[in-house]
Amino acid sequence: MLVALSKIVQSSRIPFQVRSFRYQWPADLCASWAFEMEILVLGWYVLVESNSVLMLVVYGALQYSGSLISPFFGLAGDRFGYRNLFMLTRGLYGVLALSIALLGVFDLLSPTLVIVLASIVGVVRPSDMMMRYALIGQTQPADQITAALGLSRMTSDSARIAGALAGASVFAQFGLVSAYVVITILYIVSFVFSRGVAGRSEHAGHPAAVSPVRDLKEAFVYAWGKPELLGPLAIAFLINLLAFPFSLGLLPYIARTIYEVDQTGLGLLSASFSVGALLGSLVLGTNVFSLGTARAMLIAAACWFGLLLVFAPITSFVTGAMILLCAGFAQSMCMTPLAAVMLRSTDPKFRGRIMGLRILAIWGLPLGLLIAGPLISSIGFVWTAVLYTTLGLVATIAVAWRWRDRLWQVSAPANRHG
Repeated sequence: MLVALSKIVQSSRIPFQVRSFRYQWPADLCASWAFEMEILVLGWYVLVESNSVLMLVVYGALQYSGSLISPFFGLAGDRFGYRNLFMLTRGLYGVLALSIALLGVFDLLSPTLVIVLASIVGVVRPSDMMMRYALIGQTQPADQITAALGLSRMTSDSARIAGALAGASVFAQFGLVSAYVVITILYIVSFVFSRGVAGRSEHAGHPAAVSPVRDLKEAFVYAWGKPELLGPLAIAFLINLLAFPFSLGLLPYIARTIYEVDQTGLGLLSASFSVGALLGSLVLGTNVFSLGTARAMLIAAACWFGLLLVFAPITSFVTGAMILLCAGFAQSMCMTPLAAVMLRSTDPKFRGRIMGLRILAIWGLPLGLLIAGPLISSIGFVWTAVLYTTLGLVATIAVAWRWRDRLWQVSAPANRHG
C-alpha cells in the first residue's frame, strides 16, 4: 500500500515540473480564496441589508454576467498571451476590493452599490477560469492535462472550504472592513505570483489580427462540427443552469430560510460542498482515474442531479450538508473531465476561443438564478429544486444518447486515459 501511495503522490507532482504551473498554482489559490470570501461576505451583506431574495439572486447573477464576453477574452489570450490577462484582471480585483473596504470604513456601502461594483467585477471574473484552463493546455503535455486540471481545481475547491469558513468567521467576528482587508491582500499576492506564468507561446499558431467577430465565428463553426466539444458545452450549460444555483447563489437563502442558521452555518454548508469537490480533485490529480474521461463527465453529471433531487426536501442541516459533500465530489468528477475532453480535442490555435465558449456556458448560472427567484416565491423551494434536477437528469441522458458514439463508447478518443 505504501508503494501504491508513493506512486500516487509522485504522479500528482509531475505537473509541477512545468515552471509556469509552479507559479500559476499559488496565484490561482490566492485568487480563488479571495473570490470565495468576497462572494460569501457580500452575498450575506446584500441578503441581510435588503432582506430580499430577489436582490440576492441579482447580485449572484451579476457575478457571472461577463460570461457573455468570455470568448473575446479567449481571443485576447490567443493573441496577446494569458500572462498579460492575468496581470490585468487580478490587478483590477485588488483595486475594487480595496474600494469596497474604503467604502465600508466611511460607512458609504449599500446593497445597491455592492450590486453596481459586482457588475464591474462580473465582466471579467468568469474568464479567470478560462485563462487557467487555456494556460494549462498550453503548457502541460497531453497526458498530464487531466492531472493538472485536477490540481488546478483544488485551488478553487480548497477556497470554498477555507475561504468560506474564513470569510464567514472574519465577517462575523470583525465586520466587513476587516474581511475586505484580507481579501485585498490575497488579490495582491495573486497578482505577484501571476508575473511568473508563461507568456504567449511562439509556436501556438495564434490567429492573425483580422477581425474579432470573424475569429469568433470561426471558433463557433469549429466547435459545432465536433461532438467532443459540443457535448461538453451542452453539459456545462445544463449544470450551470440547473445544478450550480443550489450550491452558489441560493446557498445563503437555503441556510437562512430552510435550515435557519447564521453566517457560520452558511460557511459550513459551503464548505461541505467544497470538501467533496476537493476530494474529487485529489482523485483526479493523481492521474490514476481510468473510467474514461467523457464517460466520467456524463455519469458524474447524472449523479450530481440525482443528489440534488434527494437534497430538495431535506430539512436536517447535518443530512443536507452530507448530501452537499457528495454533490461536491460529483461536481469535480464532472467538471474536470469536461475541461480535459475539450482541451485535448481542440487545435492549439483555437484553445483560448474554445475555452471562452466553455465559459460562455456559465451564463446558464445567472439565468438559472433569475428564474429560480420568482419560482421559489410562487411554488416554493422544494418544487423548484425538483423541477430543476429532473430537467437536468433528462437532458444529461439525452446528451449521452445523442453523441453516444463519440462520448460514451469506451473506445472513443474522448475516453482515452491521461
